[in-house]
Amino acid sequence: LRASPTVVVLLLSLLGLAAAGKLLVVPVDGSHWLSMREVLDILGQRGHEVVVVAPEVSLHIKPSKNFVMKMYSVPYTLEGLKKEFQAFFHFSFEQGSFLERFVKAYQSIKRITDFGVSSCEHLLQNQELIRYLEESKFDAILSDPVLLCGAILAKHLSLPSVYFLRGLPCGLDFEATQCPRPASYVPRGFTQLPDRMSFLQRVKNLLFDIPNVFLCDFAFEPYSKLASEFLQRDVTVLDLLHQASVWLLRLDFVLEYPRPLMPNIIPIGGVNCAHKELPQ
Repeated sequence: LRASPTVVVLLLSLLGLAAAGKLLVVPVDGSHWLSMREVLDILGQRGHEVVVVAPEVSLHIKPSKNFVMKMYSVPYTLEGLKKEFQAFFHFSFEQGSFLERFVKAYQSIKRITDFGVSSCEHLLQNQELIRYLEESKFDAILSDPVLLCGAILAKHLSLPSVYFLRGLPCGLDFEATQCPRPASYVPRGFTQLPDRMSFLQRVKNLLFDIPNVFLCDFAFEPYSKLASEFLQRDVTVLDLLHQASVWLLRLDFVLEYPRPLMPNIIPIGGVNCAHKELPQ
């Protein structure tokens, strides 16, 4: 299934039926934003009020005539952000043993997580901006849960949330949506295994899944602590993820392994592709 931005807009428009809605958007920088931006432009053109909350320092998140931009200050620089994103991209294409790739993943994700947590912390501490969001009476929130600041705001504002994402590390999206993901059939990250495995490959796949638990703990637990302090009650990562009303997954089964989908999961693979005829 390949989805165009028009299809995604139609799905989001159903939140407010025929009436124009008011949508709060908490995006994630980089390729996450580039996929989301076109959808927001079309929503704005169709009369929906879209408010994007973003840090002052970002690679690609820029103002547009089709949505309102609310920005907040952060303690890092654009140069530092670019350096870490580039390091993360280089790591993603590197080869090596499982241990080498796991250690590099740990180090790279830790640095990217530090940027995200710092940004979220400064957003939640911005009392003027939080007051504006509380008084604006949004209909829904659109966010990418790879960074959980949007999910924290959704819980604080008691808004139905739509998640727009490619996937989450360690299979957290499977756990949050209660989708089956048996290690016997679904290859884990860094294993380079096919979706048709021998018995020994299935055992290897199961064993390789164990370190992913630790990888997710350090990457997402800071958001649990941040949410608990902000909301003044104990909140887990899964509490934040469970609340999603709709999951818009940027996946295409031409490239993905077969997997089940829950009723509130909608594949929108292809939404980030250019909608132009390719030259010969």
